[in-house]
Formats: sequence, C-alpha cells, structure tokens
Amino acid sequence: MSAHLKSSFITMLILLWSSSAATAESFVVKETSIQDDKAVFATVESKNVVPARARINGTIADLPVKEGDHVEQGQVVATVGDEKIAMQINAIDSQIAGYSAQATQARAELDRLKQLVPMGAAAPTAKEKAQRDFDVAISAQKSASAQKEILRRQISEGQVLAPVSGRILKVPVTAGTVVMPGETIAVIADEHYILRLQIPERHARFIKKGNTIRIDQGELGGAAAKSGTITLVYPQIDNGRVVADADVDNIGDYFVGERVRVWVSGGERRAILIPHDYLETRYGIDYVHVKNASGTSEIAVQRGRNRVDDIEILSGIKDGDVLVQP
Repeated sequence: MSAHLKSSFITMLILLWSSSAATAESFVVKETSIQDDKAVFATVESKNVVPARARINGTIADLPVKEGDHVEQGQVVATVGDEKIAMQINAIDSQIAGYSAQATQARAELDRLKQLVPMGAAAPTAKEKAQRDFDVAISAQKSASAQKEILRRQISEGQVLAPVSGRILKVPVTAGTVVMPGETIAVIADEHYILRLQIPERHARFIKKGNTIRIDQGELGGAAAKSGTITLVYPQIDNGRVVADADVDNIGDYFVGERVRVWVSGGERRAILIPHDYLETRYGIDYVHVKNASGTSEIAVQRGRNRVDDIEILSGIKDGDVLVQP
C-alpha cells in the first residue's frame, strides 16, 4: 500500500470514529444529595400478643389446639370442667323433682277444696292454706331452676375462647391440668405482623413516621415486599436504641422473632450517581469513558451501592465530567 493510500485510510478511520463519538449519548456528572441509608436489624413481630385465659377454676378436659395452629376469634381453644358443678346440677335436679311433686299435690288439694268450700264441706281457711302451699312449691321450683341455669352458665364459661384471630405461639398447659380463673391457657399472636426495628439513638432524629425502609434482597422470601413504611416510633430509648414499627406487605404470619436486615435513613449526604449504562465491568474492574479534548479516556472507578435507576460512584470521577456510553 502506498503512503498516500495509507494516509487516506487513516484519515477515513479518524472521521468515522469522530462521527461515532459525536453521536454517542453523553452524561454530565453532577453531585446530588441522597439519603444516607444505614443497615439495622429488625424482627418480625405480631402487632398484638393476647392471652386466652380461663374464666372458671377446674380441670382442662379438652385441649384441641397446639403451637402453630391458626385460630379464629371466638374459636374454642380449651374446655375447663369442674366435677363439683355436675354434682350440684344433679342435686338441684332432685330438688326440682321434689318441688314439682309438692306443687302437683298442692294443686290437687287446692282443686278439691275449691269444690268443697262452696258446699260448706270445708272451711275457707283450708282453701287459703292450700293456695299458699301451692304458691310456695311453685316459687321453690322456679328458684331451683334459676340456680340450675347459673350452674349451666358456669359450665359454658368453662370454654376458653380465642380473643383474636391469629397464630398460637404458646400453650403452657396440657389436658388434665388444674387451672384457676384468669390463668393463661394459650398465647395468641394477632394475624397482623409487623417489622420491629432497633435503631441506634444517634440516628433517632432522622427516623420519622412515614419514612420508607428498604429490605435486603432475599430476606423474608420472594413474596414479601422489598420496602415498607414506618408507622410508629416509640418515644422511649432502651439501652441506646430507638424502637420503631414498620408495615411490610406479605411479611408472613407464621414465624415470630425472625431477624431481618433493613436499611433506614441516617440523614443526607452528597454523592455522584450515574446510570447503569455508563458503567462497564471487565475482569472485576469497573470503567467509565470520560470525554476530553483528545476524545475519550477510560477511567477505573470504585462503585458504591446499586440503586433502582442508577449506581453510586465513590471515586474516579468528579463533578462536571462528561461520560459517554461504552
């Protein structure tokens, strides 16, 4: 190839490269203010943990639930029985039968005297006495029936009902256990689960209701949302930490106490962000193409945290640099 043809070929390549570089998209590096996220640990907790308590004393006759079961509000979780109540009901049944016989006899005597008194065959006072005996027998029968209803109500109160719908965390008793009124039969976690955060107090002033938290990838399974919202910040600092609650969709309703790493806002800081398309990685090293007077230069950079739409660059470029896509 002659020197003239070689020079023309090189000139054509330079023109093509210059045309390509001119049409390539560029991005002007600019420092911006971003949230300085901090990693903290949170635990999966139930919003309310409620005990199901016995209302009468006695022995647990039936315990159909166990740890991990899901129960609905009003569902029977245990039955407390008292043998003395059954004996008292049997005794009252005998009394009611006796009062019923007395009332039948008094009624028959009263009907007989109602026929004899008009004929003068019996004194009016005998009729009055028979009426009083009948009224007393009927009143005694009603009183015994009322006492029996009270005992039946006590038997119904032996059913321990779930106060809320949720998951049973603990059953500290077994069938045959003797319990007293107010004793806990089962501990139930409300079906509304939350994340409870433990935040160092130096970040407390940046945490507010309504702030968004970010959950690490892979935490809580694939169904859980990757972000949540702080719903409550507790005012008391405990052991150098601030406690806050956050709502997260599809957090689950089984495991309580599971630890999760989340990111919360720790204030604001200045950072350089560039789109993902302007970063090139080769052999584990990240590069960007910076435009200069002679064309472009390939600069090695140190990447920071990946974001949804961009990526943070920690070093290698500065504010005002112009990048082109690789």
